[in-house]
Amino acid sequence: MLRLLTLLCALAGAAGFSVAPLPATRLSPSTQLNAEKSAALPFLPYPENLKGYAGDVGFDPLGFSDWIPMDYLREAELKHGRICMLAWFGFVSVDLGARIYPLPEAYKGLTSVTAHDQLVENGAMGQLLLFIGLAEMISWIAISQMLMGSGRKPGDFGLDPLNILKGKSDAEVERMQVRELKNGRLAMLAFSGVVTQAVLTNGPFPYV
Repeated sequence: MLRLLTLLCALAGAAGFSVAPLPATRLSPSTQLNAEKSAALPFLPYPENLKGYAGDVGFDPLGFSDWIPMDYLREAELKHGRICMLAWFGFVSVDLGARIYPLPEAYKGLTSVTAHDQLVENGAMGQLLLFIGLAEMISWIAISQMLMGSGRKPGDFGLDPLNILKGKSDAEVERMQVRELKNGRLAMLAFSGVVTQAVLTNGPFPYV
């Protein structure tokens, strides 16, 4: 049974790569000279598939949007950004002493880095793999429907309990979307940096 669940979790992750390829839209060298230029990289032509997305500055030097649907790319970017915003906060909070319940004596003194090894040893990471894998399998249904034209916007789960966007104009909504994107991108870099620094220094926050 455990092997079957592990296999299903692995398939859930693999499903994230099963996207329908788009036809190549790269322009020929002669056409590129007169094509609209990217605002972020003025020496490259503007990637047409980015048009209409919040925060678009024409940055796609590797041409991912030529062969992967932009809705899928934006969904993935938002998901990773949101996870890393929570992850950075959680990682640092633990190293500052935050706990959600009293720890047994044997676990006291753990840092975010050493806690990982402890969780692997006692099997908690296997449980995380199972539950996150199941969540990914369920979420893929919504992503697949979005790619087939359901009308759902990337990253939009209708979650706004504080009514932050209620009554806002389209321009104000887009401004909030850009803020989330920028904070998410920064968080992805920040979480990579904080984990690296924590491992290298083996010290508490601020890991110097």
